[in-house]
Amino acid sequence: MEQILVLNSTYEPLQVISWQRAMRMLFQGKVEVVEEYDREIRSVSLSLRLPSVLRLLRYVTVKRHHNQVRFTRANIYSRDHHQCQYCRQKFPSSQLTYDHVIPVARGGNKSWENIVTCCVRCNRKKGNRTPEEAGMKPLRSPTAPYGFPHRIKFLLWESKAPESWKSYIFWSR
Repeated sequence: MEQILVLNSTYEPLQVISWQRAMRMLFQGKVEVVEEYDREIRSVSLSLRLPSVLRLLRYVTVKRHHNQVRFTRANIYSRDHHQCQYCRQKFPSSQLTYDHVIPVARGGNKSWENIVTCCVRCNRKKGNRTPEEAGMKPLRSPTAPYGFPHRIKFLLWESKAPESWKSYIFWSR
């Protein structure tokens, strides 16, 4: 089933939720339907169009840490567009790994700013060297993604955003 975009009362995107959670929020009176899909949800006594975009009726203050994207393997791959940062080829997640730009043995840490997506072949080729020593310059310098547009983008990376969301999210691939 489709996912539902949730907006704050000020129309800023907050998160993407399942249709089941959207129905609970709707019946609890916490949200209003802004956009709908063509699909319907039916029960024995009720038939509703599936919401596509919901808006909270009360403003939610977002904590500072909520803007940060979690540091996970999948999010690293998404940030780098599933593309090896050394040979520049795109791969499915199953054929990717990540590389410490500055190797751990040389003081490199496990952070957004020191990890890039790479294929197994390039990871072996680079080994325990810096990119300069290996003659392999990364396509982009690794940085930490931040903010709601990035969170929504990461959640949607594998699939295209529904047409009904386009007025509420602003990002480019």
